Amino acid sequence: MVTRRNAIRITAAGLAGVAAGITPSFVMSGERHFITKRPPLKERKFVSDAVESAITSVGKTIGDDELRWLFENCYPNTLDTTVETGERNGKPDTFVITGDIHAMWLRDSTAQVWPYLPLAKDDKPLQRLIAGVIHRQSYCITIDPYANAFNKNKEGSEWEKDLTEMKKELHERKWEIDSLCYPVRLAYGYWKTTSDTSVFDAEWKLAMGLVLKTFRDQQRKENSGPYKFRRVSSETTDTAPMAGYGNPTRKIGLIHSMFRPSDDACIYPFLVPSNYFAVTSLRQLAEIHRTVLNDLPTATECAALADEIESLLKEYAVHENKKYGKIFAYEIDGYSNALFMDDANIPSLIAMPYLGACSVNDPLYQNTRRFLLSNDNPFYFSGKAAEGIGGPHVGMDMIWPMGITIRALTSNNENEIRSCLKILKNTHAGTGFMHESFHKDDPTRFTRKWFAWANTLFGELIVTLSKERPGLLREMF
Repeated sequence: MVTRRNAIRITAAGLAGVAAGITPSFVMSGERHFITKRPPLKERKFVSDAVESAITSVGKTIGDDELRWLFENCYPNTLDTTVETGERNGKPDTFVITGDIHAMWLRDSTAQVWPYLPLAKDDKPLQRLIAGVIHRQSYCITIDPYANAFNKNKEGSEWEKDLTEMKKELHERKWEIDSLCYPVRLAYGYWKTTSDTSVFDAEWKLAMGLVLKTFRDQQRKENSGPYKFRRVSSETTDTAPMAGYGNPTRKIGLIHSMFRPSDDACIYPFLVPSNYFAVTSLRQLAEIHRTVLNDLPTATECAALADEIESLLKEYAVHENKKYGKIFAYEIDGYSNALFMDDANIPSLIAMPYLGACSVNDPLYQNTRRFLLSNDNPFYFSGKAAEGIGGPHVGMDMIWPMGITIRALTSNNENEIRSCLKILKNTHAGTGFMHESFHKDDPTRFTRKWFAWANTLFGELIVTLSKERPGLLREMF
């Protein structure tokens, strides 16, 4: 079984068989011929007229043949290969796998369908599919708000023996703040895009009550809370220290996160970008409860918690750096200890404007960004093939395409965006898809041949550029 920890690595010699129906482009008579890597129409999991139309219209704005080919392969990848649609209790139900792992992460499932949201209002089957994701996420949260990944039914998983409160419905039970933020992001974005409030049903309200309660419990003001996690593993990042509760913290009121969005254990449990994401999510919940549900007490509680966390972040998460000025730490413990780095998984520090956590023009963010995109960030790698942010999850010298994509999505500099596009075009190793990571000197050394989040995020970047910077997209890369 492929897991995030033991993702298969592919070398140049093995590229021809990376996946069924996925083979490299080939060269004939000095010209590259780009053959679609999409499944045949009858084998696609879901077909959206609006998405197909967008592929055609956006494709016409792309001047570079290979970049266009990458977009055409990647943008629909979630719908082509990862969605399983149906009904539950008379309502749409959509289970979304990550790709090569047959499980649904609350984070990934939101991120995978997010780029299709702008098209949902004019494509009712697509709208129903996304509503199904929201319903499924609500159901998952009611099973266990501390789990990050779920099975479709009660299949159990390879992690059943983890030392935590596992259930057969759970694929993995790593507590990550963002796992509860992403369902809020999707429901809020869906409502704002479609004006459909039917997803805010009794189960959704129950789930959101659990979100609020879990955030409160993980402030740990009075005690250590109900969650702990340990795993018997040779990987130290796969388990939480101190009897499963994480390293010590001063109970200042920030939300503890035992794991990062990479599913790696935090060193210091106050994960700064995830706490900022929680602020955004709580304000979105407050708006929904105030304007749609007419639940003023819950709206007030959500808004108050958001204000409390934001104030604490301003007090504890900002540190003076001799070279860059005031910057955000990645993790803190409330005892003045801080970790300065970034991880390509989202939420990350560099992705904060993308998630609505701060303005891209915020001087504090810009200072932090300069630090993150430098060799002073221990997980910023520069090599013969590319440069970019990676993370501890797959090790040193491995750059994540997701980090390059989000760098472009949060940039106001066309030269920087142009550089990102060139890297993404030149490092897919002939497969026509984005990967989890690749080696800084050799893109044929990559992890996860089928990682739908990275593919769809790249598609989102191209669609965004087609609207905001069409002139840049017409260039050759």
